[in-house]
Amino acid sequence: MSPSIRSERKYLEILRILAESHEPLGAKRLSEKMAERGFVLSDRAVQYYLQYLDEMGFTEKAGNRGRLLTEAGIAESESALVDQRLGFIISRLEQLAFRSTFDPLTATGSVAYNLSFVREEDLGAVTTAFDEVVAAGYGFLSAYRVVDSDPRIPDGHAGIMTACSVTLDGVLQKMGIPTRLEYAGRLAVDEDGSAGFLDLIGYRGTSVDPLHLFISAGLTSIDRLVTTRAGVALATIRAVPAAARHRVETTVGLMEECGFAFPAGGGIGEFNLPNHPYRLPVVAFSGMNMVGHAVEKGYVIKTEIGAGTIPFGKIADATAR
Repeated sequence: MSPSIRSERKYLEILRILAESHEPLGAKRLSEKMAERGFVLSDRAVQYYLQYLDEMGFTEKAGNRGRLLTEAGIAESESALVDQRLGFIISRLEQLAFRSTFDPLTATGSVAYNLSFVREEDLGAVTTAFDEVVAAGYGFLSAYRVVDSDPRIPDGHAGIMTACSVTLDGVLQKMGIPTRLEYAGRLAVDEDGSAGFLDLIGYRGTSVDPLHLFISAGLTSIDRLVTTRAGVALATIRAVPAAARHRVETTVGLMEECGFAFPAGGGIGEFNLPNHPYRLPVVAFSGMNMVGHAVEKGYVIKTEIGAGTIPFGKIADATAR
């Protein structure tokens, strides 16, 4: 790619948006998505950028539906300006936590969700794999929602919404508890319920989502966990002031009554994490454990982590266990 485009963030953001989309996007929709990321561009200006990207061979027209990335465009979106992508994952999740409004006292408000795409012919088997994780208590929420009318879902596929664990961060923040999402990790769980982390990846030092990395690398054993109660699941870790321990314990207890799942001890404590005199780690099972279990069984699933928010009742009532 020419040096000029590498120095132009607007071009790069358009490439990123197209890379994250599961369908072609036109100038109007791209303009709206650019505005969400702080770039105010008219439809006409976006069209100008798209013409240049077409000339560079990074995008191509998909009839009247908009633009798609070419193979060269996909490669560029994955490799360009890695340093600028650092912090993007955590910023997106923190924004989502802020937008969630779930209140565990009333079981109302919105929760953050992940959106997975599966082939229609695999849907029954995939939901069975999800159900096994839910029944064993290793999903973040004991429910998920199957959707088929969302415009983000590719043809021939179905969508599945699972609760995202940053919902917990939003709940704690709205209770006035300073919360900092720190790590995603592989959590080894023994038959007696005790648990310890095998690996951690910090959210603030990565340009890709750690949960995706663990699943794609085959570093989970969720199927063994749900069948024998001993295996490796995914979990997220956030830090709160140690002085807030009692309030956090109360909050976690209320969330458990609403169907949310946490490791032994409510996810509160040191586990085998570094001890800090003033900070307390709070661990939650990841909603991606359902996805990881299905992937272990050989099913192809694409997931957008932190895809949005949804009223709690719409996901809790869909497949409540």
